[in-house]
Amino acid sequence: MMNEYLASNRDLWNAWTRVHLKSKMYDVAGFQRGDNRLDEIVRAGVGDVRGKSLLHLQCHFGLDTLNWARLGARATGADFSDAAIATARDLAHDAGLAANFICANLYDLPNALDEKFDIVFTSHGVLSWLPDLPAWGRVVAHFLKPGGTFFIAEAHPTAYIFDDEHPDDLRVRYPYFHTDAPSTSQVHGSYADRDADVHGVEYWWTFGMSDVINALTRAGLRIESLAEFPFVAWQMFPFMQQDADGWWRLPEKFPALPLMFALKAAAR
Repeated sequence: MMNEYLASNRDLWNAWTRVHLKSKMYDVAGFQRGDNRLDEIVRAGVGDVRGKSLLHLQCHFGLDTLNWARLGARATGADFSDAAIATARDLAHDAGLAANFICANLYDLPNALDEKFDIVFTSHGVLSWLPDLPAWGRVVAHFLKPGGTFFIAEAHPTAYIFDDEHPDDLRVRYPYFHTDAPSTSQVHGSYADRDADVHGVEYWWTFGMSDVINALTRAGLRIESLAEFPFVAWQMFPFMQQDADGWWRLPEKFPALPLMFALKAAAR
């Protein structure tokens, strides 16, 4: 399923790949030195991966996939950006890591990958690019072995309603509830490098927490835990401040708001 919106977004992610490869946020040099960029919430939520098969959905250029491989997982990453997957394969080769990478639209992945996994994982800025969360839930369930684990850490739906371009305040700009028609934003740079020479239009979809939960439970998964946090993994708003642990928070003048959630589910 690759419509005009997803095709345009794929072109954007192809352009972003070359930018992110050199960005401070992704710190590829640190990865090449052996640093592991998986955050503590993700590490704790997924747990011990040694000897387990793991599928990373929407893996971008594979750094987190490769970090799971370093921790002992038999890791596979999938993404719809051909530039990102080519870069991931190069990084795996250079690092001497045996990870598998598949270039496919998420909704078409069951036609491109014939395997079941102990763990399906995805994180940080993934769901808003998907027009159909029920279909996403079915893809997650499709790839899990019986008793397998799904884990997601993601920006909270509440955070996505605010204007991400306003310089100093939270102002509601986008709907909370899902609509079939996407929201659009003009792109100048990227979330990892606001000054990068990338320009275009991105198409994205809002979703509610019930959309996430229903997509997974109706696909047959059992929710095991759901946590919410007053911080997020990247600078969603220009006025956010980064704490000592690398999380981005609102200034103290704002009340504590849910900015990120982590959810764990199990296949029956």
